[in-house]
Amino acid sequence: MAKKAKGSHSASSASASASSGKLVLRIKANEGIMKSMQQTNSRKKPKAKQKKNKQKIDAKKPKKPPTAFFYFLEDFRKEFQEQNPDVKSMRDIGKACGEKWKTMTYEEKVQYYDIATEKRAEFDRAMAEYNKKMENGEFEETDLESEFDE
Repeated sequence: MAKKAKGSHSASSASASASSGKLVLRIKANEGIMKSMQQTNSRKKPKAKQKKNKQKIDAKKPKKPPTAFFYFLEDFRKEFQEQNPDVKSMRDIGKACGEKWKTMTYEEKVQYYDIATEKRAEFDRAMAEYNKKMENGEFEETDLESEFDE
């Protein structure tokens, strides 16, 4: 009964035949071509003319402070370049810095964590002030005032 239903249902678009207990589906040539055309069209990349919706950059919004590792990187870079003046690659300096950071104990890292914590506290205060001003509407910009609008 199920085989008849499938065969009668697919009679309009394809023909089915049962031979030796297997169901074989035969698709008409035109339908196969149309399906392959639809698949290739759906795989095409979007055109370069389509622009993504970019978030507007707010120049007055406080920037996030660097982490402790970046404060360490500043100090390490100076020392490393004094000891190795022939190494100019930032990649090599970064690798050496990462290896040194991994081997440092917590006591050695504390000074950088303290700096990062202070900067983070300043950022949090500035962000709270910024959000308060945004709620009050003090930073409302028109399209003419913004220098980042395209």
